[in-house]
Amino acid sequence: MLGRMARTVNPVREKQRRAELTKAAYLALYQHGYAHVTLSDIAKAAGVSKGTLVYYFGSKEKLFEAVLRRFVRTITLSTRRALRKAGSVDDKLVVFVENQFYGLSNTRRFYTVYLDFLSASTKDDRLRAVTRAFFEESRSLDLELARLVEGDAETRAWQLRALVDGLSIRFLYDKDANIDVYRRTCLAGIRAVLNLGKE
Repeated sequence: MLGRMARTVNPVREKQRRAELTKAAYLALYQHGYAHVTLSDIAKAAGVSKGTLVYYFGSKEKLFEAVLRRFVRTITLSTRRALRKAGSVDDKLVVFVENQFYGLSNTRRFYTVYLDFLSASTKDDRLRAVTRAFFEESRSLDLELARLVEGDAETRAWQLRALVDGLSIRFLYDKDANIDVYRRTCLAGIRAVLNLGKE
């Protein structure tokens, strides 16, 4: 009698599957909120069983950690790539702002989940570690921008982050938010921080 054949694992497909499940979890977090979302909600959004989520991530907490790590990595990498491709200082400022305010629904979704994670990370050491890593990545990008001009890059980097985070929170609670207005306001603020004057 032949024994059962072991399941062949395709690493590329496994990675793709994890990415799909992480994206579904992100959307479920946006819809239900960190404090209220369940594995059942996420499984339903992904079109899989709860067992599938446990197989890939082990627990709800580890899945949430994977979500946070994924969107931190996605945002920082896309912003860094855009900055590298941009030629002039003005182009770099524009692509930086576009990556901070990336479409109306995307921006609202991101900052809703992000603020939920910030709140949760005050009580969860693993989430706190991922959040700190995100802050370090953001700090690195802010410093890159601040060093486009001469002067105190450290102080300017803090000011840039305060500007972006402040506008982002305001955007989230602005029921009539216009993405172009926020982009223009952010760009003007960054130019002021960098002492570049008006366009």
